[in-house]
Amino acid sequence: MGSSTTVRTDGGASTDALEKRVVVNPESGSGDHLDSVYRLANERGYTVCETDRAGHAVDLAHEAAAEGVDVLGACGGDGTLKEVIEGLVAAEALDDVRLGVLPAGTANIVATDLGIEEIEHGFAMLDEGAVRALDLGVADGEPFVKSCVAGLTADASAATTSDVKERFGPLAFVITGVQQAATFDPLDVAIEAVADGETWSWSGEALCVLVGNSRRFTNRIGQANVEDGLFDVTVIEEMPQSDRVTEAIAQQLLGRDTEHVDRLFARRLQIVGCDRSIDFSLDGEISTHDELDLQVRPGALSMAVGPEYDPDPTD
Repeated sequence: MGSSTTVRTDGGASTDALEKRVVVNPESGSGDHLDSVYRLANERGYTVCETDRAGHAVDLAHEAAAEGVDVLGACGGDGTLKEVIEGLVAAEALDDVRLGVLPAGTANIVATDLGIEEIEHGFAMLDEGAVRALDLGVADGEPFVKSCVAGLTADASAATTSDVKERFGPLAFVITGVQQAATFDPLDVAIEAVADGETWSWSGEALCVLVGNSRRFTNRIGQANVEDGLFDVTVIEEMPQSDRVTEAIAQQLLGRDTEHVDRLFARRLQIVGCDRSIDFSLDGEISTHDELDLQVRPGALSMAVGPEYDPDPTD
């Protein structure tokens, strides 16, 4: 399956005869979506499976693939979608399952990028909409759709509590990031990346390393094409405290290139912590590594998208 191949473009055949299932996290977001999910699933012929613990969506997705489910909805936030994909990867079933996101989380970044507006719209697109072949990122065998980030952004993600998310919604991550910046100890890292046979190397102190696979992989910074077979990599170097706000405004609000920011595109890369282990945020889930190897699996995901979906946001 090619990295920019459209699996189905204009609706396609009815899914009525297919085996359809939804994996739903009842605790995602405001936690008031469960009744709607059951009603819509019943109307459209889906079986609903609820998660009851962290990581349960992995098991439920693996079970769905093993039982021959053709169409699978992931209802929750970005973390729920990530777990569902982990289950399909473990079952080696990415080629066999049409996957869709039914957004019920706090930020729903992936759903927004895919043009999915809300849960009912997600069901409609999963049954009747276009299906695209999207790239999948893999970090030491662990899949991710949106991003792998290290440094200040990852620390902010880890420190953002569910209470802050509930009170401030998507702004929660920005608020926590500002609070974390004052005490953040820069990363001492070595990075090697490969694209089109060219090797790029960088080492030094960085505030953060951002590896994006899909569009808004860190709010406004980074606009990756999720069908080009490449990561969009941004390295924000350590800088004087007085420059941080100025450069953040230039990057986030004005979209300008700045002195302390390096950007490249890569099919594979390795990130090594030179003085300590590094916390990485993979689609919002934190894991710690001395070094991390990342690669793109082009066109690995068959994902339902909405009519507003644009694989290349820079067009």
